[in-house]
Amino acid sequence: MLKLEGKTAIVTGAGRGIGEAIVLLLAREGARLTLVSRTEDELKQVADQVNGSGGQALVMPADVAKRAEVVSIVEGTLSAHGKIDILVNAAGIYGPIGTTWEVDADQWIRAMETNLFGTFLCCREVLPHMIREREGKIINFSGGGATSALPRFCAYGVSKTGVVRLTETLAEELKEFNIQVNVVAPGAVDTKLQDEVLAAGERAGELFGRISRLRESGEGGVPRELAAELVLFLASEDSRNLTGRLIAAPYDGWQEWDEGRISEIMSLPWFTLRRMDEFSIKPFLEKLK
Repeated sequence: MLKLEGKTAIVTGAGRGIGEAIVLLLAREGARLTLVSRTEDELKQVADQVNGSGGQALVMPADVAKRAEVVSIVEGTLSAHGKIDILVNAAGIYGPIGTTWEVDADQWIRAMETNLFGTFLCCREVLPHMIREREGKIINFSGGGATSALPRFCAYGVSKTGVVRLTETLAEELKEFNIQVNVVAPGAVDTKLQDEVLAAGERAGELFGRISRLRESGEGGVPRELAAELVLFLASEDSRNLTGRLIAAPYDGWQEWDEGRISEIMSLPWFTLRRMDEFSIKPFLEKLK
């Protein structure tokens, strides 16, 4: 059986890279899709793949940082498909690369608008519909700098940390409505986004060397399909009531999570952002006794 038969999903950042991989996988599993990004030509190419394989893909070019355009995305999806079951916020940018006191302030703010405010706006606009139906799945995207400092990528790290806390907060607010909200850390995927790191050279600091090795030899790389598979897990009933968690696609072994493991994860603050001190560590130690 198709895992998403009869479901409708909005995917932002859908024109290339990880977003494209997500679209193609969700379509194969039966989802009707709304594809969102700022580049219409890329969206049309992805939609052609979906529609040519018997799926349904609606193309909606938009800037997720602009509220009016996000409202149009939601209205257009409801008009075409009648409902919204799944939201995947995969749109994101690095923003300015370099030391925080030297980068362009407007570019810094723009990264926050796209990565954090865009995610917030998309969530905010779909939630009334999900709440009315008393079910829904929202999958956000984190990235480097969310769980530890990523020097010279301040705007990216700060915005992605904000996405994690937004996810955790929404998950708590929405439990009574049977809406699950989780966040994916995809790992080092070699997409066009990495072109910016290579172009930045020394301004990118240590990440320049890591991305150079990734581009040259594949060292440390993660296939984009792995993140897509995690999104499918979180968008389907396989993830059950898992909510409010930051899951690293390449590291966390989520492929083996059954009902028992998910219950265990939900009983303690596993896979969440917490300060490491005696108060947060003690429950873990007691659980392990």
